[in-house]
Amino acid sequence: MVQTGACRTVDELDYDRLYKEFKWEVPEFYNFGFDVVDKWAEDRTKLALVSILGNGERSRYNTFYDMKVLSDRFANVLIKLGVKKGDRVLVMLESIPQWYVVLIGMFKLGVIPMPGTVLLTSKDIKYRINRAEANMVITDVNHVGRVERIASECPTLKHKMVVDAPVLEWLYYKDEIYGAQDELDRSKLEPTRSDDPMLLYFTSGTTGQPKMVLHTHSYPLGHEVTARFAQALTSCDLHWTVSETGWAKAAWGKLFGQMIVGAAIIQWETPGRFDADGLLRAMERYGVTTFCAPPTVYRMLIQQDLTKYKLNLRHCMSAGEPMNPEVIKIWKQNFGLDIYDFYGQTETVCVLSNFPFMPIKYGSMGKPTPGHDVRIVDDDGKELPVSTEGNIALYVKDVYPPGLMKEYWKDPDAMKKAFRHGFYFTGDRAYKDEDGYFWFVGRDDDVIKSSGYRIGPFEVESALMEHPAIAECAVVGAPDPKGVRGIVVKAFIHLRKEYKPSEELTKDIQEFVKNITAPYKYPRIIEYVQEFPKTISGKIKRKDLREKDGS
Repeated sequence: MVQTGACRTVDELDYDRLYKEFKWEVPEFYNFGFDVVDKWAEDRTKLALVSILGNGERSRYNTFYDMKVLSDRFANVLIKLGVKKGDRVLVMLESIPQWYVVLIGMFKLGVIPMPGTVLLTSKDIKYRINRAEANMVITDVNHVGRVERIASECPTLKHKMVVDAPVLEWLYYKDEIYGAQDELDRSKLEPTRSDDPMLLYFTSGTTGQPKMVLHTHSYPLGHEVTARFAQALTSCDLHWTVSETGWAKAAWGKLFGQMIVGAAIIQWETPGRFDADGLLRAMERYGVTTFCAPPTVYRMLIQQDLTKYKLNLRHCMSAGEPMNPEVIKIWKQNFGLDIYDFYGQTETVCVLSNFPFMPIKYGSMGKPTPGHDVRIVDDDGKELPVSTEGNIALYVKDVYPPGLMKEYWKDPDAMKKAFRHGFYFTGDRAYKDEDGYFWFVGRDDDVIKSSGYRIGPFEVESALMEHPAIAECAVVGAPDPKGVRGIVVKAFIHLRKEYKPSEELTKDIQEFVKNITAPYKYPRIIEYVQEFPKTISGKIKRKDLREKDGS
């Protein structure tokens, strides 16, 4: 499919030429709010956001001009509160327009948002606020209680804002924003340099608490490559990425690259269980043209009678974990479209992709995106031969791409591990075939990828160990016996001598973990063992547990 003018797609590009000739252009000063959102807002009719509300029967439309005015007002709210450039703010909101308003308003001032999933527990919230020394939290009325339980233990927390209903001793978003000035004078603000801190994400590891991934104001420029080439977006598209706002996938598919190219974004408040039929009906009703979702979502969608839906899709993508070829086959039989896998991390933008302008290899991660020198190397940074498994590493010695994080904030040990020999080591392993396509092998630090989430075993094990019945445990990823989620969390548990395995105990442990940490982290499979395979130094060999389970 090739269109003309502003809506021309990338279907006929020459990959080799594009990759060779591509150069990053990063200005000294850059601000996504002013330089992208406000620029598109000059056309007051240009659609930015379609929000499906409640049960899917209502929707709200916002233009770029709406986003400009509302984000200006919110920036003025922050100025009145004394929240300034460099301050950190925890944002826990569903997929609602306010999420965009508060983030864009912060970007304009240089305030640093910390997006978090609404599944965070009080313990998770406390850790994030204190670790980042955040001075403000923004959430909805359903999550006020979680914040209140730990607020007195967060010495830097000064401001609490609720977006959807008044709460005693909390700032109310509607009162504040509609009482604020419309205009924000950029000339009176301290400008944001491209290398100034912009955005802070927390990402899970296996040997400790979540790491803080700090991105700069050049980060959105990296996502122009994600949107323009991997997602093949144009200013005429209506794009839907299935992702919670608390994950970096939202930055990938619901914000930066899409707005840079001028595509409209569709999102849905989806409290409760995933509604496959509702999603497909909404795609049909609103005329969604491009779609991205983790494999788990596609597996749920193909369980519907796909012949009932007349979709307007022209391009489909997936990321987060390998895509099952059978799913792609069924999808293509019904809609005539392949599903294109691509790859990146919270720390990066899209660095590997299957592109619509080159042959697709099912199951592969694709080839490097323009501006990214991705290689398979050994631990010393030596490039490995074709078909040899090694580390996926991004070469950064000559050109540091704008979409790569600035640092693991406050974590010099993690920085030393990730950056060495002129490379950023992703921590993932793969091999490259003779045609230059990359093939994923696995994660070298045991992070579990389940339903698009990245789950650190340490966090789950820490929660498990708080249960009185558990003497020792280990958590790994295992194939979902139901065949829906791909990989799920599995816990191997050695009980204290006064306890015996039972179905009742299993359910009790699962509910216990749900109450300790975010619910999506609980072990869906529990196996009771008498002993663990261990190294000489006494460390549990999780690799042996995974191999035992066939994962």
